[in-house]
Amino acid sequence: MPEEMKQCPNCSSPYGYASGDDTYTCPECGNEWNPNEVAEDTELKVVDSNGNVLQDGDTVVVIKDLPVKGAPKPVKAGTKVKNIRLTDGDHNIDCKIDGFGSMGLKSEFVRKA
Repeated sequence: MPEEMKQCPNCSSPYGYASGDDTYTCPECGNEWNPNEVAEDTELKVVDSNGNVLQDGDTVVVIKDLPVKGAPKPVKAGTKVKNIRLTDGDHNIDCKIDGFGSMGLKSEFVRKA
């Protein structure tokens, strides 16, 4: 009977296999984990351009001019954005920017203030 495979929490490989008592191993990255412990640590982790972990409610600063579709001017570098919300997806920060309204930003274009 084939053993159940689990997705690796490190590299998302679907080929994690049982390698001991409650332990799984990933053949692609070599990560070993206990699925019971990983289930508790599923919090969304988003990092800024410097590698700092961001959290809901943080204040960030835009590090380069960002063009906005439908707007006559870009969001300028140095713009401070308060009270961010983290989301899944490509644009992983939801926020409101004065003069632009609600929008999504990529965390790679901001740094923690």
